[in-house]
Amino acid sequence: MTTLHQEINRLCAELGKDPLMVQGAGGNISYKEGNVLWIKGSGTWLAHADQDNIFVPVDLGKLSHHLVKNDFESSPEVIGEHKLRPSIETTLHALMSQKVVVHLHAIEVLTHLIHKDSQKIIGRLFNESQNGQLQIAFVQYHKPGPQLAKAIQEALANNLKANVIFLKNHGIVIGADSADGIRVLLRNLHSICAGSTPVPCIPAHLPTVPNELKERYIPFADIEVQALAFDPNLYSRLQYDWVLYPDHAVFLGKEAFIYPSWESFFSAAHSQAQLPELIFIENTGVFVKPNFNLAKMAQLRCYFDVISRVGPTAQLDPLSDNEVSALLNWDAEKLRQQMAK
Repeated sequence: MTTLHQEINRLCAELGKDPLMVQGAGGNISYKEGNVLWIKGSGTWLAHADQDNIFVPVDLGKLSHHLVKNDFESSPEVIGEHKLRPSIETTLHALMSQKVVVHLHAIEVLTHLIHKDSQKIIGRLFNESQNGQLQIAFVQYHKPGPQLAKAIQEALANNLKANVIFLKNHGIVIGADSADGIRVLLRNLHSICAGSTPVPCIPAHLPTVPNELKERYIPFADIEVQALAFDPNLYSRLQYDWVLYPDHAVFLGKEAFIYPSWESFFSAAHSQAQLPELIFIENTGVFVKPNFNLAKMAQLRCYFDVISRVGPTAQLDPLSDNEVSALLNWDAEKLRQQMAK
């Protein structure tokens, strides 16, 4: 294992264990060594990099050759035999010139990227900061994979020095020539994007489940996330601003199952072939089935972390039904969801 590989593993574990940077299997990291692009395997967790081998070697020369021809559809060629598949976003890593490239769904940044006027907000924040270390570009929402990679290529063509790319309704891509360089960029981004966080209405204790449902549901164990059912501003977002970024759709589905009372839930349950895995009962609590997995828990916490930082009058820009369907019917995301369990 090279020194750079060891440094990247430490960076992965560090970022992966910070829920404000990485949520479950989300995010990915790559580093270049000669003609090899080492990229996180699809569905693996950055937090596990200090104990598992999460990287896959990809032929960077062949991938770059495809990109020169504007071929974004060709799959990256893995070097040797590996059980893991390269991240579905491998191509965007090859587009960045820096040695180390990191793609994250950082909460403090994502909070701005879900607004309708997110590009104006980002522009204002960074014009005011005048931080010369950050060379930024902005990309509108595109489905992850070839569509997003092509949009990033176009953005880089307009700013060859860009080391921070903001992806609307998605996250950030940053590049540096070392792990420490990535840390510096992230500290700068955090200092610019972090703002005051509204204090949501958090209940004093976890809710209880009606006796007839105790074998089917349990209260979600994170007491702060319970605020989604108790805080009126957060609860209203569940209906209108549910899917705000790709990972949310992939792991939590296209709609929030919200009910004004247990009676309303019981009434609706009669017409449902299968009970929802996650439910929100207004002023009562957030409940999940006992097999609700860690990846989904991380995404629900992510949603709370994002939405609780948004003011009640903010105009958000959730993904459209067509954009959500494109994600849910995508084989690459189905694979990632399966591997992240």
